[in-house]
Amino acid sequence: MRELRPGLFHWTTFHEGIRAAVSSYYVEPAGAVIDARVPEEGIEAAFGGRAPPQQAIVTSGLHMRHADRFVEAFGCGVRAPAEARDRLGEDASFEPYDDRDEIAPGVTAIQIGSLCPDEYALHIAHGAGAISFADGLIRYGDTLGFVPDFLLGDDPEAIKAGLTDAFRRLLERDFDDLLFAHGDPLIGGGRAALREFLQRP
Repeated sequence: MRELRPGLFHWTTFHEGIRAAVSSYYVEPAGAVIDARVPEEGIEAAFGGRAPPQQAIVTSGLHMRHADRFVEAFGCGVRAPAEARDRLGEDASFEPYDDRDEIAPGVTAIQIGSLCPDEYALHIAHGAGAISFADGLIRYGDTLGFVPDFLLGDDPEAIKAGLTDAFRRLLERDFDDLLFAHGDPLIGGGRAALREFLQRP
């Protein structure tokens, strides 16, 4: 785990299911891990000496990842989009959230929806402010991008247009950082980078 800003932590792990590294985050002031997998050093070593997470938040039903291990380690609750019930089934154990819900102190859910009904972003109103993305936007190296077209269904251009509209609404919020479930976080300059991306032809 590395501290990106005071109280904002990031780590990557190798996801066997998709054969790629994915990102997880801990927002200590909110008591929330986001799209979390167990860090390579283990839960106890990574979180020892820090305030323990109170919630494991997922930005999409596809990102339950290791939420159950955080429940076991800390007794925290799991929050997932209400729309994820169709994906996860009636027996899945989580507390649903909806668009505009404050799901942890200073963490507000924003439905993105275009990619799939349970695609959300999170606005994090701590420090410089951040937006945490599920699957709709990725960053590898210095480049923001959509996921490849073959992952966008039968009409990729329509999906990208819907994502663009949803992301434009994010610019109304106060943030400077971008956090990605897939790719490298952008610390500082996030609002400008997102605006520039959305202006591309």
